[in-house]
Amino acid sequence: MSADNRKEASMADQADRHDIYQRAVQNPEADIEFFQKIFREVRGRDPLTLREDFCGTAYLASEWVRSDPRRSATGVDTCGETLAWARGHNIEPAGEDVSRRIELIQASVLDNVGPVVDLVCAMNFSLCLLGTREELQRYLQLIRRSLATDGIFFSELYGGTEAIIAVEEERECDGFTYHWEQERYNPITHEGVCHIHFSFPDGSRIDRAFSYSWRLWAIPEIRECLLESGFSDVRVFWEIVDEEGIGTGEHRETVEEENQETWLVYIVAPV
Repeated sequence: MSADNRKEASMADQADRHDIYQRAVQNPEADIEFFQKIFREVRGRDPLTLREDFCGTAYLASEWVRSDPRRSATGVDTCGETLAWARGHNIEPAGEDVSRRIELIQASVLDNVGPVVDLVCAMNFSLCLLGTREELQRYLQLIRRSLATDGIFFSELYGGTEAIIAVEEERECDGFTYHWEQERYNPITHEGVCHIHFSFPDGSRIDRAFSYSWRLWAIPEIRECLLESGFSDVRVFWEIVDEEGIGTGEHRETVEEENQETWLVYIVAPV
């Protein structure tokens, strides 16, 4: 077959699923700004050491280290392929000064690995990957031991009336469309199956680029487990939405809210 007759690779074929996931879903600069603001308010100093659990491509960990020459980070994840991508695309390109201050560990977050740090975070709804209360409790107990005496744990959670039904939402990004699909949800166990798809202007798609089978935890369940694990307090920061119900990226601390179709919160637990 001549080169002229060969079918050109589609945009989906050329796309890197980790790269477009980062661009569609993550905003490490905003997370770091929030971490730093709360830590300063609560502890009166800058946090310098971070462990990113369920780190995936370690995008947040790498941006954490880039944000301050005094900072170091550890990333923990079970997937060796994703950690290799992190090294090749986020860490090594940042240069020796950054890469030498980041350690990646291939392990379960239940293995109690990594040094004692100022701040541990579990973002992108990662707590939902812990499917039982026993696992959640054990993880939070390990976090408590991994934090410095004035350390803080940060996590993220979603919910709302549309979080417990089969639904698909889409959002336009730069050069592609992000699709979030909740395939099914079991109200008896709060277990669900979700997928991320990507579509492109040429009509090509990456179906099920990422899939998750997880337990949708409620805020009170996480709060109770944190307090039972020895944390001194649990604070909830609710994402503010605009008039159309779209998240603004700004958060306010709250103890009471009306339910929404979809809501996002930071959960903050000081030692």
